[in-house]
Amino acid sequence: MAQVCILGGGFIGRFYADSLTGRRGKDQVSVVYARKEETAIRFAKDYQVAHYTTDMEEAIAHSATEFVVIALPNFLHEEAVMLCVKHKKAVLCTKPLGRTAEEALRMTQACENAGIFAGYLEDLCYTPKFLKSLKSVQSGALGRILWAKSRETHPGPHADWFWDIQKAGGGAVLDLGCHCIEIARNFIGKDVRPVEVMCWADTQVKPIDAEDHAIGLVKYQNGAIGQFEVSWTFRGGMDLRDEVMGTEGTIWINSFLRTGFEMFTSGAGKSYVAEKAESDSGWQFPVGDEAHELGYTNMFTDMFDAYEKGEKPMETFYDGYVVNAIIDAAYRSAKTKLWEPVQLPEWRGQEGLSKPSVYQEFDADHWFIKEEILPNGDKKVILKVKATGEIIEKETWV
Repeated sequence: MAQVCILGGGFIGRFYADSLTGRRGKDQVSVVYARKEETAIRFAKDYQVAHYTTDMEEAIAHSATEFVVIALPNFLHEEAVMLCVKHKKAVLCTKPLGRTAEEALRMTQACENAGIFAGYLEDLCYTPKFLKSLKSVQSGALGRILWAKSRETHPGPHADWFWDIQKAGGGAVLDLGCHCIEIARNFIGKDVRPVEVMCWADTQVKPIDAEDHAIGLVKYQNGAIGQFEVSWTFRGGMDLRDEVMGTEGTIWINSFLRTGFEMFTSGAGKSYVAEKAESDSGWQFPVGDEAHELGYTNMFTDMFDAYEKGEKPMETFYDGYVVNAIIDAAYRSAKTKLWEPVQLPEWRGQEGLSKPSVYQEFDADHWFIKEEILPNGDKKVILKVKATGEIIEKETWV
């Protein structure tokens, strides 16, 4: 049983509490910290939390705190992590880990030097569909992964600090791109080094200093490409989709907006539909178990099980640091309009990888390009002549 302190009594803190109290069954939220006393009181009442406070260090140092879950705005992450280091408390931090890679690396190294357990709460890498698709990829069902694309778009975040570039550290790229980048890293291989990033970002709709829409490409050392599409300007709810393409197959995932649960209502009842839903009338797309579908329950199970076994969780602070480094490169690219290198002074993955050869031998004289069955049943093979480079085709008649 884990005695949990949640830092933050708002939107994400409530999602975390719902997940913690609803799955493993043996974990207990024993302490809550919130910046506003009324928020802390309400949270404590709703989740039967014995201790509440508006003093962050008091919450972390509390005798009833074994595990600290950070559900705070980005600008408070480092302060909270360093207090966990000071008081030797295991810590789980919501995404993004830092506002920059430099900030994330300081947190990572501090926890490692102190010998405390640290997990990165990247929920979208724990959704049921993602976990199943990742197993297929890791088993080789898709062959060598060539391209991994992830999209998260919605009408914009729920709290004021997200829209303040100084407090948040960025806009849609930092808020949503952190999910998309880590999803692609998992599919491509987290030990494969990200090399450079090309990113377009703009402020198209909102009167803010940060970007509200962006598209980026992340090039990996083995030749694979990760792609992210993020927006705070999308109308119609929250759209979470992933695509993975390999030499032997493809996976498409729709995790949220269209999940097979569709409902029409005139608006009677005025009830909650789903996160970021923009209307409670017309055609609606509810989610059966939102916390589970968004990965929260699997995420906490992995974190606490890893802690009890003395192992690393699937998502670590180091992963959060790599994601921040990729995002830093994306922001540089958005300004320079050039491919920008991913600066990773601390890299723990493979070195010296290169793009595999595209040449596959058909026979002694030809390289193989493609094989296809035609509508009449004939088989056609497209080949390249080794000696001349000429492209030819051969057909087998039925």
